[in-house]
Amino acid sequence: MNIFAEDNRLTKLSRLGDQLEKLNRVINWGIFEGLLRSAFTKEAKGAGGRPPFNYVMMFKILILQRLYNISDDQAEFQINDRMSFMRFLGLGLGETVPDAKTVWHFRNELTNAGIIEELFALFTRELETQGIVTHKGTIVDATFVDAPKQRNTREENKRVKSGEVPEDWNENKRRQKDTDARWTKKNNEVHFGYKDHVKVDAESKIITDYAVTSANVHDSQVFTELIDDTDVTVYADSAYVGQDVPEEVHAEICEKGYRNHPLTEEQKARNREKSKVRCRIEHVFGYMTGSMRGITFRGVGQPRADFNIGLTNLVYNMCRYATLRNRAPVTG
Repeated sequence: MNIFAEDNRLTKLSRLGDQLEKLNRVINWGIFEGLLRSAFTKEAKGAGGRPPFNYVMMFKILILQRLYNISDDQAEFQINDRMSFMRFLGLGLGETVPDAKTVWHFRNELTNAGIIEELFALFTRELETQGIVTHKGTIVDATFVDAPKQRNTREENKRVKSGEVPEDWNENKRRQKDTDARWTKKNNEVHFGYKDHVKVDAESKIITDYAVTSANVHDSQVFTELIDDTDVTVYADSAYVGQDVPEEVHAEICEKGYRNHPLTEEQKARNREKSKVRCRIEHVFGYMTGSMRGITFRGVGQPRADFNIGLTNLVYNMCRYATLRNRAPVTG
């Protein structure tokens, strides 16, 4: 065998444009280690007394999962199968790859610790210190995060909405039922799950803050929660008309027409100008849908949805940051 075969293959992957290598090149993964370690109350030992896997490496496995939208079992298989995944994680061909149950346990511990918002905020502060996030303009919008649909009866749904659990649901059935997600309908499309409400820096298209709600919560209900003293000008679509904005923040919210009171040509012209900036947030959701294989949630319950959606926003920011750092400078 060619003893340089592995190096030759990795070199070829680099020439072809390995996205994961670009992430490793620009992101300081060490900033996450302390926070990740704090989520574990004790150093768990594996079978035979094996020490735990490196926390940052395990966190990077979760990033791979969200970037490629793969399950725990697929993550185990793909890491063993793909050299680009192994290089991203810092694993050699002779090293042990965490199995699916280990990946599930690690994510579950982080979910229970509730630190995804802290991990997101930590990376956001890193981008602010580098001047990537400028706060010259802010865009607010929301997108649906579809969850596995629940096949409940009308009576069961009625009880779930009122905060009750049907009496005939045993413990095993309750584990499979998402009583936090909700149904809603928009533009003749029916959704079941949650909503990702995001605030995006208009210049860099970096998500600077977010909130997670069930799908039936209107976009405007978390608007004021996302706006703070770092915002100068905020852009939003007509769903946010009538929302209170702090006096020091300039609002550029698209105007809405009503029955018998359609928008005037002047109002339409103003909306077009506002939309030139506001539409940049659609690029964020478009990247999640296309490059990150969809905005979905496979689990059950609000805590797991919070983690999944927070991780989605964080992984998007990492990819966007890599794009900004690797972009060739414009000349002339």
